[in-house]
Amino acid sequence: MTNEIKQVESLLPYDRWTEDAMREVALRALDYAGSHGLPGEHHFYLTFRTDHPGVAIPGHLKARYPEEMTIVIQHQFWDLKVDRVAQTISIGLSFGGVPAKLMIPIAAMTAFWDPHVRIGLRFGPPEDQQEPEEAASEATAATEPEAQQEEAEAPAQVVSLDAFRRRPTRE
Repeated sequence: MTNEIKQVESLLPYDRWTEDAMREVALRALDYAGSHGLPGEHHFYLTFRTDHPGVAIPGHLKARYPEEMTIVIQHQFWDLKVDRVAQTISIGLSFGGVPAKLMIPIAAMTAFWDPHVRIGLRFGPPEDQQEPEEAASEATAATEPEAQQEEAEAPAQVVSLDAFRRRPTRE
C-alpha cells in the first residue's frame, strides 16, 4: 500500500482566475499612479516582454532588450495611462536623459513589484498564448528583485504569498 496523495483535477479554472485577479491588482496600482501620482515612498518595477506583439518602444531599447525589460516608475514619468479597452499601458520615461513613450500591451506584463510594501506579482503568458497543457497558469508572488535601474534587468525569485503577510509584532 502506498501513501501517495492523488492530486484532484479541478474542472474550474482557479489558476486563470487567480492570475487575472493579480493582474488586476497591478493594473489598479498603475491606474492610481497615473491619476493621482505615487503616494509616499511607493514606486513600481514593471517587467514586460519586449518581443510581445503590440509593444512599442524606441529602437535602441528594443535592440538592448530584445526579449524582456524592467522599467522603474518612480520620480520621472509622465502620461501613465491604463487603457482597458485597448488593453494597453502607456507611459513616458527618460532613458539616459532622452524622453521616450512606451506602449505596453497588458498581456506583455510578466512582473509587477512595489518594493516599498514588498508586494510582488509574476504573470505567466496570457491564456490565448499558452499551449493547451500550459493553460493552468502559474501566478506567483515575487521577492524583491536586486537593485535595478530603468534599463537593468534581474530575474525575480519566486516565493509563497505567506512571505508577504503581516505578522503580529512582538513587544
